[in-house]
This record gives sequence, C-alpha cells and structure tokens, in this order.
Amino acid sequence: MRTQVLGVAFDAVTMPEAVERGMAMLETPEPDYIVTPNPEVVMTCREDAKAAEAVGHASMVLPDGIGIIYGARILGRPLPERVPGADFALGMFSQMAKSGKSVFLLGAKAGVAELAAEKLAAQFPGLRIAGTNDGYFKDDGPVIDRINKAAPDLLLVCLGAPRQEKWMYANRDRLNVRLMAGLGGSLDVYAGVVERAPESWQKLNLEWLYRLKKEPKRLGRMMKLPKFLLCVIGERIREK
Repeated sequence: MRTQVLGVAFDAVTMPEAVERGMAMLETPEPDYIVTPNPEVVMTCREDAKAAEAVGHASMVLPDGIGIIYGARILGRPLPERVPGADFALGMFSQMAKSGKSVFLLGAKAGVAELAAEKLAAQFPGLRIAGTNDGYFKDDGPVIDRINKAAPDLLLVCLGAPRQEKWMYANRDRLNVRLMAGLGGSLDVYAGVVERAPESWQKLNLEWLYRLKKEPKRLGRMMKLPKFLLCVIGERIREK
C-alpha cells in the first residue's frame, strides 16, 4: 500500500518490512530500483517533471525524512515510521552477508567509495564488494560497462537527488544488476567522512538539526522544509 504526500507515493512499510521486500527484489529477474525521498526531494518533484517521473517509477519509495512522517500525519494518512536510506542499506547488507551477495558502490568524491567499501567489508563479513566508482563522471558508458562487468546483486547509487533518481530510471535497462538504491550521501557516512548525529539526536528525530549545526551552508536547502509543511497544510485544508 502506498501513501500520497504532495504527489509522491510512499510505501507504508516499517524498516524490517522494507528490508524484507528489498531482499525479495534481489531474487527477481526484473530490474528494480528504490528511492528514499525527504521533503526536499518531494518539493523538487513538484518543480521537475523528470524527477517526479523517475521517483514515480521506483519499485519502492521509502520515507527518509521525518518531515515526510509529519506531513503524512497532517494529511490524515500516517506512515508506520521513518525509514532512513542509510539504515535501510545496512539492514540489507546484514542479510546479504549471510548468503555472500555482492554490492557495488557508486558515488561521492574520489576515494570515498573505496574507504566505505573497506569499512563495510569489515563490518559485514560475507558481504562481497563487487566494485566502486566515484560520482564525478560525465559519460555514463564506461561506468555502466564497469558495473556490468562486476554484475553486483545490489548497486548503491549515491549521486545526490535528483540526479541519482534520474540516472537509475534512465539506465535501469542497461545495467546488469538485480536492484539499485539511491542513497544520497550515505557513502560519506559509511566511510566516516561525514559524522552522523548521535543516537540521542536520532531518537528525537533531530538528525537534520545536528547536520545543519555541523554544516551551516545547508541552511538554504533546509528552508524547503517549512515550505513543504505549508504545502501539506494547504492540501489538508483543500481536502476538507
């Protein structure tokens, strides 16, 4: 079942349910991809038809930001819980490691994906790292050839939104992978390049505030959150 929030349909799943569905997708021959929109991405989809199309064709749409949870609640169609993309992938890695499945890491600056690969391999013995590639490329062809040669079960596409969503949608039939997931800056987190909020902040759903505290330059992007909530309230009023 999916829940509409300002035109983006989110899957109403818990984290365990999302991981279970993701693992099932690894066993199907059809090319699937997963997106993890936050309020900023939802607002982008309202302005960018190609981004909206790419998100709309995803096999699973996970509510990454707490703003999505609040928005769905205001609209009277609550979602079970927030499903952060970075944590979703960790859940997948834990299950994939049990059967020796593989992942290819695509994105971030030079050297970051390799560092993330080292740390993930140590954290999840049994998980195979099929390959890595940074996100600073202009020609898709050589990157796609490299990925296809590695033939991973899962491809993490961490190119930032909406580039990663458009990239997965455009190339889904050219890639020899079972499943793709667009995860923004997750490779920076896995590599330890970006510090994630302490667990106490995460439990209070203030991870966004901690990141803003660490990176004040994100303020401009964060201003989309109040705009998002105003649009949600406006839609709720119109529905009444």
